Amino acid sequence: MFLDHIVHFVNKKPTEVTGDWQQQGIHAVVGGQHLNWGTYNALLYTKNSYVEWLAMEEEQVARRVVHPLVELMLHDLKEGPGFGTICIRANDLEVLRKDLENKGIETTGVFYAERKTAAGSLRKWKMLFIKEEVSDSLPAPFFIEWEETDDERYEVLQKEGTVNNSNLQLTIESCEFHVENPREVIEKWTSYLNVTYDHQTLFLPNTNLIFKQLKQGTKERLVSVQIKGLPNQEAIIYEQGVYRFD
Repeated sequence: MFLDHIVHFVNKKPTEVTGDWQQQGIHAVVGGQHLNWGTYNALLYTKNSYVEWLAMEEEQVARRVVHPLVELMLHDLKEGPGFGTICIRANDLEVLRKDLENKGIETTGVFYAERKTAAGSLRKWKMLFIKEEVSDSLPAPFFIEWEETDDERYEVLQKEGTVNNSNLQLTIESCEFHVENPREVIEKWTSYLNVTYDHQTLFLPNTNLIFKQLKQGTKERLVSVQIKGLPNQEAIIYEQGVYRFD
């Protein structure tokens, strides 16, 4: 399993988000619309994963739809923008669903999703969520299976200008989460992901998931993302809507 993308909830329009990053010379783009969810997004791709900024476009639709990610967005945006959760890319969600449910982990079942891109095309995928109540506790990762292979998908993304050569130099090195009980979360997530780990880190093939003790507040969430590969910069440290260069 691979990190597919990181979801960051925002109140800004996608054009505003992309403008912020483009001013720093980083190629972020408007993604498109999830018409059935009432949301739209902006995207920053790396060579094998991406950051998604998700916002409400049609509030009435978003509040009416039954969808775990939209429900989490509505909950979290009450306190303002911030990281929501992460998405894991898998080869076969039906096989994964059966594996999780054989472990006693209840899921939503596999369902289909789509997005109308800014270029007007339709992108399709499947999704799988672990059933849980929306709260300030750390959300479980959710899972995605794309309609195309990774190579096919990136070929299309490059042709339409969503991904350029600078994006392909970037990698998401790590994601840091702050939680009440790091060891307990690591054990739980290991049952979801079947990956190796040590006392504070899960090792995915394309990134590390680091879990640290929550120091203040009660909300358990992803707090920072390290992105490497910028020319003349050591790394971008992206923390809750603010980025710095180290």
